Amino acid sequence: MFRRLRAAKSAPTLSSDQCDALARSLPFLARLAPDRRTRLHALVARFLDEKTITPLQGLALDPQQHLQLAGLACLPLLEFGAEGLHGWRQVLVYPGAFRVRRRHHDEDTGVVAEWTEDLTGEAWDQGPLVLSWDDIQAELAEPEAGFQLVVHEMAHKIDILDGAMDGTPPLPAAWQRQWARDFQAAYDAFCARVDAGEDTAIDAYAAEAPEEFFAVASEYHFSAPALLAREMPAVAGHLQRFYGESPIPGG
Repeated sequence: MFRRLRAAKSAPTLSSDQCDALARSLPFLARLAPDRRTRLHALVARFLDEKTITPLQGLALDPQQHLQLAGLACLPLLEFGAEGLHGWRQVLVYPGAFRVRRRHHDEDTGVVAEWTEDLTGEAWDQGPLVLSWDDIQAELAEPEAGFQLVVHEMAHKIDILDGAMDGTPPLPAAWQRQWARDFQAAYDAFCARVDAGEDTAIDAYAAEAPEEFFAVASEYHFSAPALLAREMPAVAGHLQRFYGESPIPGG
């Protein structure tokens, strides 16, 4: 008895119309080198094929808006590759900021604390990417202002791939040691400035934790790379190597 071979699934691709729509929705992509733009198109096609984008609370997103969202999410993967899409399948999109309940049990004291937070984005290991559409659009209206929500949350998705969300993504061993040393030094110095009450050119939220420092720095790489290079040259150097050249020159 002969078993019929199952035809291998071909890699998804974007049509020329979709490529044109993506270029219209994210005009700064025109600054990408042609080979990187081709890689982005392949990543976006895979993203749209593998991920379920679910608008919530009455929000409706058309195909061009799906493309725009996928393009932003895949920007940080241009050098890292499709490995950054592994481990999760869903994107939840709220019209604006959303409220979540938190609960923490202190094992030393037994005290349980509960509270609510208003967020614009969230990303968890194996869980969905959660985003505020209003904030995405506000940032696209000022693409050089230093904020890029989708990049921030995708940085968390990349960060967790090595099993720990700690501000150090999967890297070759030698580079990982250098990265950890340089990021820790920059993080400690930045936290000291924030704790001292200084006004900082980089968003003070970066002082929340090492993983937030990485995610916020990633936002600046894709929205104000010149500012990041002035403020944190070692960090900017690592991100230039990790993400490749930013399509946004300003900052």
